[in-house]
Amino acid sequence: MADNVENLILEHLRAIRADIGGIKDDVREIKHRLTSLEAAVASIRRDNANLYGDMVDQHARYDRLAERIERIEHRLNLAEG
Repeated sequence: MADNVENLILEHLRAIRADIGGIKDDVREIKHRLTSLEAAVASIRRDNANLYGDMVDQHARYDRLAERIERIEHRLNLAEG
């Protein structure tokens, strides 16, 4: 009878060990996927920062062009007011 109990306990322990091994594999995969997501978010943030920089450059160019047009209008006496 004691042998049956020990065998049953060993069988349960082996099953628990197998389950834990599967959980370890799942956690490893989740960590890998999380790392990939973090890299993707960092890339998106970098792209967003670059786009913002481009937008600032375009606004600066627009401002310079507006100033040049104002000077041209002033020289040609086309300025309003």
